[in-house]
Amino acid sequence: MATKTAPFSGFEFMIAWRYLRARRAEGGVSVMTWISLIGITLAVFALIATLAVRAGFRAEFVDTILGANAHVTVYSAGEVNAEGALVKGFLNADAMSVAIMAVPGVTRAAPLIKGQVMVTDGERTTGAEVYGLSPENLQTIPRVGVGSEAIGDIGRFSEGIALGSGIARELGVTVGDRVRLIAPGGVKTAMGASPRVSAYEVVYIFTAGRYDIDTTRIYMPFIEAQSYFNKEGIADEIEVMVTDPDAIDSYAGPILNAAGPDALLWSWKESAGSFLRALDIEDNVMFVILSILVLIAAMNIVSGLIMLVKNKGRDIGILRTMGLTEGSVLRIFFICGAFTGVVGTALGVGLGCLFAVYIDRIMGFINWMNGAEVWDPSIRGIYALPAKLQINDVMSAVSLSLGLSFVVTVFPARRAARMNPVEALRYE
Repeated sequence: MATKTAPFSGFEFMIAWRYLRARRAEGGVSVMTWISLIGITLAVFALIATLAVRAGFRAEFVDTILGANAHVTVYSAGEVNAEGALVKGFLNADAMSVAIMAVPGVTRAAPLIKGQVMVTDGERTTGAEVYGLSPENLQTIPRVGVGSEAIGDIGRFSEGIALGSGIARELGVTVGDRVRLIAPGGVKTAMGASPRVSAYEVVYIFTAGRYDIDTTRIYMPFIEAQSYFNKEGIADEIEVMVTDPDAIDSYAGPILNAAGPDALLWSWKESAGSFLRALDIEDNVMFVILSILVLIAAMNIVSGLIMLVKNKGRDIGILRTMGLTEGSVLRIFFICGAFTGVVGTALGVGLGCLFAVYIDRIMGFINWMNGAEVWDPSIRGIYALPAKLQINDVMSAVSLSLGLSFVVTVFPARRAARMNPVEALRYE
């Protein structure tokens, strides 16, 4: 009569280990087991690497948005000036900025002038967008002002202009050089508006980390920008930054109340919302696809275990006649299959974490092998492939891999447990 034993007793692990380390000729670990081990390792590695790159790309994308742009922009369809004419922008921008700064959680409210120009060094020309800001407000922009990746003296901003590194590279200029800005609607004459051309010294060159910002943006002192674009006494917009950009919707009501009834808001989530939603959809699709890869790799465990059960039929019959229960046999072969899943998962997690940690060196090696840059910042917006390990992503991959491995292992293990010992020994 079979004797009940405690689940997962030491002898069950001992027998499972002997089966796993046995030579193939003795019915031990088969080629299918090695294939399933390698498959699970690669699937888990791909899943963690994808999740890390996804998290890094999203974090870098959001950080470059928040680091060089307003969290929320206050703008107006127009105001009526003293002459009764409709003027686009704010006539009382300074007072409005003070009122917005009084809103709890607002860290910065800066009047802004915006305009399109052509910029040239005399030989090369490119288009750019001018942002007119006061020197004090420029210094507080995280990826542009003090502490950012830049060259030149930001303290001299009032004496010239600040260029994005992409514009500087396109024109071949550096700090100390002079460039000319050409605005289409400049000086007003009897014959109409003629282009305004002004020369400025480049005193500061910044790298915000976003290709589309570094190749298109120029900062000009606010007062100079008002004069250059014929907007004396006017501000086009007010840039607002807050302590918690993710909760920007909660600031909308107080900011609108402070700005007045004619003000309108445009937040960073609205400007980048479609892209962020696309990232979310892509994340979900990629997770499902890679989960299927993990499932396919885990299904190979079934093939390996079936071969092992077939080769160990005689052993199963002997163990059953000696009193081993069906539960013990099931657990022995479950341990054999689960071992493959656990080892494969552990190896996959290790490879995935190493990939995320050393992604810069890996991409450098790929670039060297390819003979060119495989990451095009003009298409992807940021300059390098980022990766960010998150414990939730790693645990999701581990849970998925182990869960699937354990589930698929149960079926061949049950087949072994239900094997009739008489049938198993009949032809031995």
